[in-house]
Amino acid sequence: PFASLQQETLVNLLRIGDQLDNRLSRLFREHGLTLSRFNVLRILILADRPLTCGEIGERMIQVVPAITSLVDHLEKQALVERQRCEQDRRVVHVHITKSGKKLADAAMQHLPDIEKKLLGKLSQAQLKSLSGLLEKVRDSIAACDE
Repeated sequence: PFASLQQETLVNLLRIGDQLDNRLSRLFREHGLTLSRFNVLRILILADRPLTCGEIGERMIQVVPAITSLVDHLEKQALVERQRCEQDRRVVHVHITKSGKKLADAAMQHLPDIEKKLLGKLSQAQLKSLSGLLEKVRDSIAACDE
């Protein structure tokens, strides 16, 4: 029994979040990545240009307090490289390497299948409705921080 409908909804969202995290983490682990490290590579691919750590942080799916540490790990694996900006030496840009793009592309090939499996019981209309509702939840959460 739940104390309220809000409590039941929050518990369901937490459970679903955990299940999605587990399934996606398993997929990325097969490629030697964590969900967060894959997300950094995906962001760099989609940006199609080098980004600063701050720009990467703003685009992350999950809030990660230590973007610099994530980039450090990816740099040690030769999946990204850092370049200091010539116009402003304080600015450091991160760009994806060929091996980083190759690894991310290999992981991304499996995403359509897992998306279909995880959300396969929902119609297109239900998916659209759910996306809209989740957007409202995010707006509600963001309003708490104001």
